[in-house]
Parts: sequence; structure tokens; C-alpha cells
Amino acid sequence: MKSASARSSSRTGGIRRGEVISGWLFTAPMLLIVGLFLVVPIGMALWVSVSDYSGRGSPFSGEFHFVGLTHYAEITSGGGLTERNFGIALRNSLWYTLLVVPTQTAISLMLAVLLNRQRLRGRGFFRTAFYFPSVTSSVAITVLWLFLFNATGAINAMLGWLHINGPNWFNNPQGLLHATLSGLGVNRAPNALARHTILGVSWWDWLAGPSWAMTALMLMAIFTTSGTFMLLFIAALQNLSPEVDEAAIVDGANGWQRFWQVTLPQVRPTIFTVVTLGVIGCWQVFDQVFTGTQGQPANTTLTPAYLAYNTAFGPNAQWGTAAAIGFVLFVIIILFNLGQRAMLTDRSDRAPRPHRVKVGTKGAAS
Repeated sequence: MKSASARSSSRTGGIRRGEVISGWLFTAPMLLIVGLFLVVPIGMALWVSVSDYSGRGSPFSGEFHFVGLTHYAEITSGGGLTERNFGIALRNSLWYTLLVVPTQTAISLMLAVLLNRQRLRGRGFFRTAFYFPSVTSSVAITVLWLFLFNATGAINAMLGWLHINGPNWFNNPQGLLHATLSGLGVNRAPNALARHTILGVSWWDWLAGPSWAMTALMLMAIFTTSGTFMLLFIAALQNLSPEVDEAAIVDGANGWQRFWQVTLPQVRPTIFTVVTLGVIGCWQVFDQVFTGTQGQPANTTLTPAYLAYNTAFGPNAQWGTAAAIGFVLFVIIILFNLGQRAMLTDRSDRAPRPHRVKVGTKGAAS
């Protein structure tokens, strides 16, 4: 006869096997959908990026052949217009990400803190008002933005009230940093910056900053996404324990100290989520460029996503190059997220945990 422990382990093992089977049965439909509409297309795109696929017929037909990393070399070291356009697109998106992500994170957190106060009247109205741009069509917002930032639009009219001559937002390709240096009398690039290039773009052009048109798109991104991230922060703030804040008040901490030393560390996971979503969204900007500027003026609003689309569906369709751009963009997003995770992770979370010390019956550590 089996012992009691053997029968117990047998029943436990049977239950676990049943749970595994049930789990696979419940997740099988979703796994099938994900595999059919996500994994398979990614696999096809990966093959297109390393083959001579022309866009006609199936990429797995025998008429297309493996070409290795030719398309990747074309956009990273080809030395032609394709490499330069890719470099310009990366420069634009880099400035876009570095300026939009911190700004929208700070604004959304500030709005959440203000709208989370119990004494504020009409909190529901303000939350709805700030969130409303996030649910509005991006095409409609882009068209509205084109009217507002027109050379004779409302923004320049408001600047005129302040005796400021507004820029020609969507026709001036000059970067903001170059415009600032030009105002200080620096109109020529130093030889060291003009002579060296990265992806066909000189160091001087990498430091140009966003153009006026890209600045307008950045303001639109902040305007439309801060409301969504505000709700995430409000949900995080409402889950905080009030006892911790009350203890800080008893210890004599003022409002600013409580925010920096009590509230902010507790919402660190939400900050990580917001920054991650912001980075992904900034590197995948497409709708605003496609609907509004289409990369102009002078490619200063060109983004990798729009460049990939234009490369695949433009007059001279190059499907392999477009797929390669997509996968390089994927790697860039992964690297950015790993970097911001390293910066936002608390040092105490990365510190090695001390080993447990077992104490024997005689009090000696084992």
C-alpha cells in the first residue's frame, strides 16, 4: 500500500497536471491569434529584410533569394541618399523623444497631483477636459494644429500681442539650436563638427535641434498624451497609503519634501510605465507626419516609421530596405527602454540580497 505522503504527492501531482492542461486550453485561442497575426507577420517581415523580395507575390516563393544583411548595410553604411535619409529620421526622432518624454511625464504627474486633491472642486470636469484630447482623432488634431500654427494662424497672432514675430512654423527648416546660435552670431559650422558624419549626417546637423515644424508636432504630442498618463498617475496616487504621508507631516515635512521623498518614490513603477509607453510612442510617430507635414520642410519632420512606409509604398518601392528600417527601429526602442529602466530602477532593488544565515541547535552559524 502507498503511504499517506505518497498518496498526497500523487494527488498534488495530478492536480498540477490538470491545471497545466486547463491553462493551455484556456490560452490556446489567444496563443493561436497572437501567433497568426503577430508572430507570423514578424517572421515574414524578417525574411523580407534579408531577401530580394519585390513586393509582388508571396515572399516565400522560390523566385526570391537570401541576400543577407545587404539592406541593413544600405541604411547604415551605404553612403547614399538612403543612409542619409535614415540618419535624418533618427536625428529627428531622437530630439523628439528626448524633449517630449520628460515634458509629458512631468506635466501628467503635475496634473495628477493637482487633480487628486480632495479639496479641489470640479475634479471630474477637469479630468475629463484634460483627457479629452487623448480620445480625439489624431487626424483631426493634426489638421487643427496645421491651422493653429500656420504663419498667419492663431499662435502667431497671440505671439504678436506680445510683440513677438512668430516663425513660419511649417516652412522654416532651421533647427532651434542653430537658430539660437545664429542669433548669437554663429552662422558657420566649426570644421570639427562639419567634417565628421554619422549615418551621412554631419555632427553639426545632429546638433541642430528640432525644426519649428517638429516643435509644433512635439507640442501636439504633449497636448494629446498628457491626459492619458495623468489618469495612470491618478490611479497610482489613489492607491498610496495615507498613513505614510501623515507620518511625514508629523515629522515636520512640508508639501515639497513630501512630494519628493514620499510620493515620488512610491509612484516609481508608474513613472517607469509612463516613460516606457512614451518612448515607444515617440519612436513610432507616423499619423501626424503622414497627415500633416509628410516629412517636410527639408525632411526635418521625417521619422523612421514614415520613412519605412514611404520606402515600401513610394514610387521606387524597396520592401527589403523598409523592413530593415523597421527592425533597426525595433532594436533602438529596446535599447532606449533598457536604458531608462536602468536609470529608473532603485539602487536598493539592484543590490545583491544578503545570504541567509542558518543557526544550528548549538547557536553556531551553519
